[in-house]
Amino acid sequence: MPQGGSAANDPMSQPQRLGVVTAGSLKQGLTIRLDPDISPEALRVGQYVTIRGEERDYLGIVTDIGLDVIDPALARLPPDLTDAFTVEVLRGTAAYGVLTVLPQLAVPPGATEGDITPAKTVPAHYRPVWRAAEGEFARVFGADDRDHISIGTPLDMEVRLCLDHRRLVERSNGVFGKSGTGKTTFTRLMLACLIQKRAAVNLVFDMHNEYGWEGTSETYGRVKGLKQLYGPRVAVFTLDEQSARRRNVPVDHVVRISYSSIVPEDMFLLREPLSLHERGLDAIQALAERYGDDKWLGTFLKGRNEDILPELKERGMEVVPGTLRALRQSLRRLERYSFLTPEAPRDLHGNETRSVELMLRYLEQGTHVVLEFGGHQEDIAAYVLVANLITRRLHERYVERTEAALGDRTAEPPQVVITLEEAHRFLSSAVAGQTIFGRIAREMRKYHVTLLVIDQRPSAIDLEVMSQMGTKVAFLLDDERDVEAVLAGVAGRGELRAVLARLESREQVLLFGHALPMPVVARVREYGSPESYRELAFQEAVALGRAAEGPAQLPRGAFG
Repeated sequence: MPQGGSAANDPMSQPQRLGVVTAGSLKQGLTIRLDPDISPEALRVGQYVTIRGEERDYLGIVTDIGLDVIDPALARLPPDLTDAFTVEVLRGTAAYGVLTVLPQLAVPPGATEGDITPAKTVPAHYRPVWRAAEGEFARVFGADDRDHISIGTPLDMEVRLCLDHRRLVERSNGVFGKSGTGKTTFTRLMLACLIQKRAAVNLVFDMHNEYGWEGTSETYGRVKGLKQLYGPRVAVFTLDEQSARRRNVPVDHVVRISYSSIVPEDMFLLREPLSLHERGLDAIQALAERYGDDKWLGTFLKGRNEDILPELKERGMEVVPGTLRALRQSLRRLERYSFLTPEAPRDLHGNETRSVELMLRYLEQGTHVVLEFGGHQEDIAAYVLVANLITRRLHERYVERTEAALGDRTAEPPQVVITLEEAHRFLSSAVAGQTIFGRIAREMRKYHVTLLVIDQRPSAIDLEVMSQMGTKVAFLLDDERDVEAVLAGVAGRGELRAVLARLESREQVLLFGHALPMPVVARVREYGSPESYRELAFQEAVALGRAAEGPAQLPRGAFG
C-alpha cells in the first residue's frame, strides 16, 4: 500500500484522482467533491476509493453518488443550455458531482497485511481521493495462494478478489439472494475452491442435483460438477438410483436407511412437512420410551393401534386412539420412500450395510461427499429427514472424536463444511433452538463442523443464528425483511443497504464478514468454460474435456 504523503506522486498506484474530502463522518460516510474533469457517470455505487490522509490512507466503498451546487438559485434557475461556454464554466465549479464514501480500512505507511485495521477515525478536510489501485486492493485482500480462494473480481477491476479460507471455514456462512440471481453457481464455485485448496472436507446435501456429477448454468447450459473436476476426491451418493440412471449420472453409492436409524429427534423437524401435531409428537416420544429409539418406528408401522394402545397404557402412557390414527396416517408417507427400509440393508454376503456410516468414514478420510436427492428434490419431508439424520450422526461422531483428542491436534477430525439448501426449514425461530443445525451454527468451529447455508428467505432464519454467521454473501434481495435480516448487526448497514439495492440481477454480489477485511461488491468468477475448469482442477486438460464431449457412460458397478 503506498504511503500517505508520497504515494500521491506514484502514477502506478494512483490511476486517477477523483476529488477531495469536504465533509462527513465515520458513521454516515464522507462527502467527496468530484474534480471538474470527473463525470459522475464514470462512477458507480460499490466501487472502491483510496483517501490519502496525513498519517494514514483509507480504503472506502462508494455508497452513493449525487449532484450539488454552491448556490441553490442555480438549481431553481438553470443556466441557458444553448450557451455551451457558460455551462462548461459552471460545471465542476458552481455545479459539481459528489460521492458518499464509507471508510472501511486504515492503512499506515508501509503497512503489511497485519497492520491494516478497521477505520476508527476520518481524514482531514480536503484530503485527495483516488480510485483504488489494483495493487492496493490485492494487498488488502490477499493473493490467490494456498491460504486464499478466488471467487471473483471487484467492480471495474481485473484483480482477483480473494477470501481467507482458513477464516472462512472457522464459522458458519450464508449465501442469500432471490431466485435466479446465481446462488447455486456461486456455491458450486466456492465448494470447488475449498476442494482445490484442501481447506476443508465438504458434505453437500444436493437437493436439486446441481453439485455432484454435473449441474446447470444459464450461461453455459450443462456444466461440470465436483465429481468431474476432482474425481476420486469426491464421492457421490444418491437417494434415488432410478433418477441417476435416467440422467445417465454415475454415482458411487446408493443410500439405504433403515427405520432403526430414525429417532424421535429426527421427527421434530417434520412437523410441518408431515402435518404432525403436538399430540402426535408426544405419541412418538411415548412409542420410543416403550419400544426404544431404534425400534419405535418399525414396530408402530407394522403393528396395530388396538395392540399398541394397551401396551402404552400398561406403562402409564395415555395416548388417545384418534392421535395414533392421525399419526399412522402421517407416517405412512415414509413407507413410500425407496431409500427407507424396515430392516437394515445387507450386502451379498449377508453383512449389514450402513450408508450413513460409510459417508462418515469418507468424510473422516478427507473425501468430499455429495448426496443427491434425485426424484425427491421437491419433497421437503425427504430432504429434511435425511439431512437432519445424517447431520445428527456426524455431529455425534465429531463431538466424540474431538473430546477424545484432548487437545492433540493430530488426533482431531478434519474440518467439515455442511452445505444446506432451503436452510430456513432447519433454522427458523420455531426450531433452531432444538435442532442439530442450530447447535452447529452456535458452536462455530468447536467440534470442527460448520454450515454453509443457502436460502432466498433469510428473514425466515432465526436472528440469533444469522448473528453467528461468519461471512455473508448477498445477491440481489427485493424483500425489505430479507435485506434487514442479512445486514442485521453489520456496521454501516444503512449505507450497505444502498449498495445491496443496486446490485445487478445476476452474478453481482455483496460479501462481508469474518473472512474479509471489509465489505466488497464483486462480479462472480466464471464457472463453466474450459479455462475455468483448468483453473479449478488439478487434472490434465484432456480429462477435463469430457463434459464438452457429452455425458459419460455409466461405469460398471456404479450402482453397486
